[in-house]
Amino acid sequence: MRSFFTVLALSLLSAASTASATPLVKRADPQGIDVSHWQGNINWATVKSQGVTWAYIKATEGTTFIDPLFSQNYIGATNNGIIRGAYHFAHPDTSSGATQANYFLAHGGGWSADGRTLPGAIDLEGTCYGLTAAQMVSWIKDFSNTYHTKTTRYPAIYTTTSWWTSCTGNSAAFASTNPLWIAHWASSIGTLPAGWGFTTFWQYADSGPFPGDQDRFNGDAAGLKRMALGS
Repeated sequence: MRSFFTVLALSLLSAASTASATPLVKRADPQGIDVSHWQGNINWATVKSQGVTWAYIKATEGTTFIDPLFSQNYIGATNNGIIRGAYHFAHPDTSSGATQANYFLAHGGGWSADGRTLPGAIDLEGTCYGLTAAQMVSWIKDFSNTYHTKTTRYPAIYTTTSWWTSCTGNSAAFASTNPLWIAHWASSIGTLPAGWGFTTFWQYADSGPFPGDQDRFNGDAAGLKRMALGS
């Protein structure tokens, strides 16, 4: 992803209280992408025909930016039968987590149990924004709990193990509630942040045959559908 977005090899290990290495496990791994206005106009019919089955689409950043191509991308994915969700690029230094969650929700970041909408995602990367690890964990909880109160779903957390370790002190506070979307551009996923025994989504490359970043879902098509349904 790029930042604006700087831009899961998946594990069947049981949940652990500390970061753990997770080997690549061959499964159906439905192909996904994540995109924003940086990709320009996307031919979603072509994307679908090439085998992409799900997508995360940038909606907002902080409380001052709405991606100009969000609606176009979201409708394009929807019209071509691609399971899709929205993501928010966090700026924890500019306003509270609740404020940014509400901004995200007001501009496309919602969720409904229609079988085609993924829970919203929060993109956490870059710097630590001048926050201590305790302050960052508190900010993320504020965002996450606000989103959950409004939608009944906890947002997916997009991050790298490096960022999470540096900026949250490798907190395990979210592993039992929030799906992990790990970014690790390699042939295997490597070490996960503390608490998560597996990742739900894996961003494995920042470019490839499809528009935007290249992603996989940890499971099969039925599991992806259940993720969208919230079941």
